[in-house]
Amino acid sequence: MSWTIAKAWTSVMPQEGFRHFRLILQGGKGQSRWVELEAVLDSSVRLRINWNELKNQELWTSGWQQLPPDE
Repeated sequence: MSWTIAKAWTSVMPQEGFRHFRLILQGGKGQSRWVELEAVLDSSVRLRINWNELKNQELWTSGWQQLPPDE
């Protein structure tokens, strides 16, 4: 069975100064699933995040969401 996930993500709060990320890698099984995301504007910024955290809509939303004008 394959594990499919969105390719684009927006963080509710900035992560290392960025809010828009793209999926680079995914791995693990069960509760150990993780994803590696790369900032869209700086490919040197990468985050490895537990899948359960990424599913939390208070922290992340799938797709690239429009940011408020002051950000």
